[in-house]
Amino acid sequence: MFPFTLRRTFTMSASLSIAPFSGAVVAAMRKLYPEALADKSWDNTGLLLEAPFNPRRRQKNSVLLTVDLTKAVADEAIERRDSIVVAYHPIIFRGLKSITLADTQQQSLLRLAAEGISVYSPHTAIDAASGGLGDWLADIVTGELATAAEDAVAADGEPVRLSSRARPTTRGNSSSDDTFKPPKKPVYIVQHHPSQLDVPDADLKLASTSHTRVAIKALDFPDHPGAGMGRIVRFTDPQRLTDIIERIGRGLGNPKGFPIAVPQGSSIDDITISSVGICAGSGGSLFKDLDVDLLFTGELSHHEALAAIEKGQCVICLFHSNTERGYLHSVLMEKLEASVKEEWRSRRVRMKEDQTQGLADALQDDEVTVSVSERDRDPYGVLISKTELGE
Repeated sequence: MFPFTLRRTFTMSASLSIAPFSGAVVAAMRKLYPEALADKSWDNTGLLLEAPFNPRRRQKNSVLLTVDLTKAVADEAIERRDSIVVAYHPIIFRGLKSITLADTQQQSLLRLAAEGISVYSPHTAIDAASGGLGDWLADIVTGELATAAEDAVAADGEPVRLSSRARPTTRGNSSSDDTFKPPKKPVYIVQHHPSQLDVPDADLKLASTSHTRVAIKALDFPDHPGAGMGRIVRFTDPQRLTDIIERIGRGLGNPKGFPIAVPQGSSIDDITISSVGICAGSGGSLFKDLDVDLLFTGELSHHEALAAIEKGQCVICLFHSNTERGYLHSVLMEKLEASVKEEWRSRRVRMKEDQTQGLADALQDDEVTVSVSERDRDPYGVLISKTELGE
């Protein structure tokens, strides 16, 4: 016989459950963006990773918002000790035959589960909802530029156009002008879209240009009137394309540049727009046979863009997730925090009699924090010559 001592260790009971705060976040998301709005024919939305609650290693009452759940964002959530990640794009799209450390996405899921961090993905439910991503992009397109922000003021008090760009000049005496100077080797920098930043209200007054809007693919959902995939905006009066470009730039954080396609032989300065088709992410399938003047989306294929301009349409693309990320900061963060606070307050009252080990302590915490990831970004950046920036 070997002497031994029985030790009392923490074991998860047969009735495993998600952390109570994470459950409150899931409930709040489902109220704001019902999963019934999502396109379940291909999309995989909802609670994708339900991490068991471990009272001995309780996470903070905090939510991390991201478009893509990359390794960098998983690291961020673990470092912050968030309770749940709300990842707009589903990290699980297809059925898994195994979950191993060899796959980077599965590795992130395993690490998050081990830390007690759950993952919820709303995707097309946010796209379709009334007041969701489609409406936010439509609000930007129909915004009104604030005159006070038309000009920036230089340090010496001289006005400088926001669109101006310093360019190198060749000045000097005749001897230096006659001397051949080989061009300097260009230095390049990669600029990523700043769309996760909030946009000052002074820059753009959202949805203030007279217009009508409808969903491209309408959904019959009584609690969300106007819900559906994509949006069609029709202006009461035609708008200059240059004004719409400026609105998009201001509304999405003034990126250094983005792709635009116009019919061959047309000048951007001369084009007016009466109608716009809008789709976050990739709008190719939704835009098929759409009769509008301008297509505004994250990405279109080469052939889709070519077909559009051949029909006389214009196209503006921002790269896929750059049409999505700004919504997290400008709308979802504040909206979700208010909803979670209400849901968490209600749950704490309902569950206060539960004296399960560790649960009582969790219910004492009334803090609620919702933040946007600082490491989430589109995989593409724009490579810009520093000489073009006048540096």
